[in-house]
Amino acid sequence: MFPSDLIAAVSGLIDILRRKRLMLATAESCTGGLIAGLITSVSGSSDVLDCGFVTYSNTAKMRMIGVPAALISNHGAVSEEVARAMAEGAIAHSAADVAVAVTGVAGPGGGTATKPVGLVHCAAARKRHTTLHRELRLGDIGREEVRLETVRAAVAMAYEIAGP
Repeated sequence: MFPSDLIAAVSGLIDILRRKRLMLATAESCTGGLIAGLITSVSGSSDVLDCGFVTYSNTAKMRMIGVPAALISNHGAVSEEVARAMAEGAIAHSAADVAVAVTGVAGPGGGTATKPVGLVHCAAARKRHTTLHRELRLGDIGREEVRLETVRAAVAMAYEIAGP
């Protein structure tokens, strides 16, 4: 189901998290649970994955992981500010030490001039660390490709925030 390079990357991530005794949570909008699905496709993931939040709607973002309504109103759901709040909220609402979050426009519709199809904001948070952010501008490469590239970026950010 997932490309072999992603399976290998997640296997390495699981090893790092296990070695550092860190638990992970995901907060996903445009990927709809694919990041958590990828992680759970690897044996041993139960040692490091606490939970996954699929917060597709704005209401779910607010209710499940505490994203402030004002952030969504002022910046839009697809924004750096909301991605950071999602990652930090996933930690606050779970037993995780580390979290990755993604929010974006997968397409084919839904894009605007300022938030085009393929725009994704990714964030990675860790207790007592600065939250990381990456903006992806993938273009209109197709819905599934946007989602897959977003998963790839989230795994890389989880590596980065967990440390070597």
